[in-house]
Amino acid sequence: MTSQASDFRSSFSKDLLSLDELSPSEFRSLLHLAEVLKNERQQRKFVHQAPGTSLALLFEKPSTRTRVSFEVAMFELGGHAVVLNSKEMQLSRGESPEDTARVLSLYCQAISARVYSHETLEILSKESSVPVINALSDRYHPCQTLADFMTIKQFKKKLKGLSIAWIGDGNNVCNSLLIGAALSGANLTVACPKKYRPLQESIDKSSYHASFSGSQIEIIESASEAAKNADVVVTDTFVSMGEDNEKVQRLKEFLPEYQVNEELMSLAKPDAIFMHCLPAHRGEEVTSSVIDGPQSVIWQEAENRLHTQKALLYSVLRRSKNQKDKVVFGN
Repeated sequence: MTSQASDFRSSFSKDLLSLDELSPSEFRSLLHLAEVLKNERQQRKFVHQAPGTSLALLFEKPSTRTRVSFEVAMFELGGHAVVLNSKEMQLSRGESPEDTARVLSLYCQAISARVYSHETLEILSKESSVPVINALSDRYHPCQTLADFMTIKQFKKKLKGLSIAWIGDGNNVCNSLLIGAALSGANLTVACPKKYRPLQESIDKSSYHASFSGSQIEIIESASEAAKNADVVVTDTFVSMGEDNEKVQRLKEFLPEYQVNEELMSLAKPDAIFMHCLPAHRGEEVTSSVIDGPQSVIWQEAENRLHTQKALLYSVLRRSKNQKDKVVFGN
């Protein structure tokens, strides 16, 4: 194992709720570990390295990439994922998140939750005795950001000094991307309507980290200005889960200016890449010609969810199990 991975395990905090819990060195080490785990020759060293571990996967929202990547990651690490739909749990009958966290902590070595309200995650974190991972909330999506920056590094070979343009809604994905950019030293320009700016908390967190990394973080309204000379162009749906009643108004606010199309991509650098966390609403935030075009790396981005998830779980599960002295792990 690399010294970077070892250092990460020894210093990583209990939970990952926004990305702000990570230091720049921890962020880099986690991405490096994900790269190692993706390498076919290297990944054999990590197969079944977390035996006897269980992950509680709690879902209040639908999921494809998050669920499958977490389940497969646990399988490949030799552990087990317990998939829990909140509607089928006692949560649906009035049991408190506090009591749920305490019980799940007795059975599993980590909890990953995909929730409507970030406050639910904060309660789980406070009451759980095992690590809690944010698998998506209304405020943040840190797991997606880890995969995003792994993808950027894969294609651009570096992070520091790159110009990233976020086009569209300043949503949960954008909030974590802001923090990730600041941790990595990349520059990020967010283009969005005033009404849909990123969370002020995420702007403050990213500004703090940027003061040390040298990142330039900017929030503007012009999509064309943000895309100009960008190395990376990123977008997401204009209508997130739970916002369906706002769809008509949102599309009116975002279209046509914030749609990523060939004209907008032409403003970026010739070798710029396009990313989207998926699922995509073709013809709304992005055109099919872009998402299926030569600059799109969305499928590699989706694949990297598995590798970053595995790196994260490998780190927190080994730490959690070692602290409880239940399992002796191999090298």
